Amino acid sequence: MTLIQSPIEELVARIVRRAEGDETSDGAGPRGDLVHLEHLAPRPARYGELARPLPPAVRSAVGVDALWSHQACAIDLVRARHSVVVATGTASGKSLCYQAPIAESVTARPRPGTALLLFPTKALAHDQLRAFGAMDVPGLVPACYDGDAGPEERAWIRRNANVLLTNPEMLHHGLLPNHPRWATFLMRLDHVVIDELHVLRGVFGSHVAHLLRRLRRLAARYGANPTFVFASATIGEPDRLASELCGLDVTPVQNDGSPRGDRLFAL
Repeated sequence: MTLIQSPIEELVARIVRRAEGDETSDGAGPRGDLVHLEHLAPRPARYGELARPLPPAVRSAVGVDALWSHQACAIDLVRARHSVVVATGTASGKSLCYQAPIAESVTARPRPGTALLLFPTKALAHDQLRAFGAMDVPGLVPACYDGDAGPEERAWIRRNANVLLTNPEMLHHGLLPNHPRWATFLMRLDHVVIDELHVLRGVFGSHVAHLLRRLRRLAARYGANPTFVFASATIGEPDRLASELCGLDVTPVQNDGSPRGDRLFAL
């Protein structure tokens, strides 16, 4: 059976054949267009074990039979109160690295914690809202605090939510200036999550760094010392950027344990 290739696949195949010397001219351009060809073999999954099992309700809500090695490493660090940055590939399960510790914290007894998650866009925050809602952990109450929330909804969120998903603008305008209203939330603040770390550069990154320092000062005023969790695409020195943003030592988790398929890079 002959497989039908798309026009792009046909073009790439022709360029590769020409670069390897199988074809000298086929109308696709002069020989030598391809300056680099690299093949990455498939990578099997690598699994890890937690130093301490998750509570049964959280383990059931997570819905995975085993954790990849970087997930287990990050969760252990966060549970030990170390700030971390998870910089692994796309679809490598970075969200689970903070979802599991947060679910454990907000359902802990006798002192349940709270969590604040910052996203650069409302769409990303609502995606995570659906993810936390789907976990269906008793006692976990997530909510999006953004410009779409009306006055009554915001009041309900202040009274009831223990997992707050928002963006830097709302943290600046809505939460920090009105911190007495958020006193109960702030005094129990265990985790602060900053997603999409790689976009927090330049002036925008500088603004967020000031916000996080204000947040830390207010949390300390109410008796809290939250652990920071950063998630990022693969970038150079993610721990340095994360540390400059929050003003704390941050441990990098970069050894991606998720499986990867066969890849061919043609430049």
